[in-house]
Amino acid sequence: MPSQILAVGSGVALAGLAALAFSSTAPQNTGPSDSITLRAARLLDGRGGARTNAVIEIKGSKIVAIDQRRGAVTRDLGDVTLMPGMIDVHVHVDWHFQPNGLYGRRDGQPQETPEQIETAVQANLDAMLDAGFTTVQSLGAASDKGRRDAINAGTKRGPRVLTSLGQINPRPTDTPDQLRQRVKTLKENGADVIKLFASGSIRDGGKMSATQEQIDAVCGEAKVQGLRAVVHAHDPASVIASVKGGCSQIEHGAYADDAALKAMKDANVFFDPNIGLVLQNYVENKTKYMGSGNYNEEGFAFMEKAVPTLAVGFKRALSFGLRMPMGTDAVAGAHGQNARESIARVNAGQAPADAIVGATSLAAESLGLGTTIGSIAAGYEADIIAVGGDPLKDISKLRDVRLVMKGGRIVK
Repeated sequence: MPSQILAVGSGVALAGLAALAFSSTAPQNTGPSDSITLRAARLLDGRGGARTNAVIEIKGSKIVAIDQRRGAVTRDLGDVTLMPGMIDVHVHVDWHFQPNGLYGRRDGQPQETPEQIETAVQANLDAMLDAGFTTVQSLGAASDKGRRDAINAGTKRGPRVLTSLGQINPRPTDTPDQLRQRVKTLKENGADVIKLFASGSIRDGGKMSATQEQIDAVCGEAKVQGLRAVVHAHDPASVIASVKGGCSQIEHGAYADDAALKAMKDANVFFDPNIGLVLQNYVENKTKYMGSGNYNEEGFAFMEKAVPTLAVGFKRALSFGLRMPMGTDAVAGAHGQNARESIARVNAGQAPADAIVGATSLAAESLGLGTTIGSIAAGYEADIIAVGGDPLKDISKLRDVRLVMKGGRIVK
């Protein structure tokens, strides 16, 4: 199996992470003994801690020290804030608009070439990395595997990618044994996580679409295989059933009520509500999506009606004290705008410091990588970004990314 990120039980072993390479065109460290020092007016460590006039020392791919030393540094960045590279726990790296500007295949339209597809997907990867996202979880297509492995090998530029390599959307006739086999096959193919649909799309009303037995089979087998199970669930029934089935994380939950929120809290699962980008992006790009599958007037009516309710639901989830890592469900048109999710969460009532934790250390914890990435601390991977100004005072500064370092190498 290629070097990749492998989930093991409730934790995750990062196979060969120190050897993860980045763009071949990025500035290179000349040797393992060389160090880079970065100074900035402010530093946020990703765990809620802050410093002024901070210096980070990096050797190879690792952070080795954080202090307030005087004297010369490799780069004095001035009035910026250093923080961990951001993490988006729900993207779709392969979703893109075709050369004709539309999403999805259309009758009578020329089919894209493989080169056109890869050019578009590379643009997505570049946009997210340049926006300060050094790790993303793609939930996910089989084609993610080659991209993930090429990024790890240093032959492709992009964020570190974890992928489900596909999605399990149970049919009424699927037996528990058949679903367990799908999980096993995904693991054998190199999946980092399992993605399950327990409800329909919000465009179809988001009603529960799998049985408890089917959910139990998928989430249970994922645990046996040492993988996390991330579940698309909108309505209360699908959320509660997924929690009961032992899932790791709930995605969306647009219609989650107090009983569903309490179930997530009691089970201490992660909840990724996606309130700030995905539906807004669909509405903003309505003409590009319209006519593909359930992207129709009825589907857009569901989404447009849901947008104003998202902040209300998020505030309610905050009141329950749920662990909410930052995820966007970034699809065509949204890549590179991922920080809009954190901004929306602050606008909905979350403290800026907590929103930043959600996009860094908490997101890393949800991926099983909380001891490796997502924090600025000695021994962690040197995934570091610099943003203009102070995002604790103005969360929109998360979109003003001046520098990106991934694994000790400056890539922007």
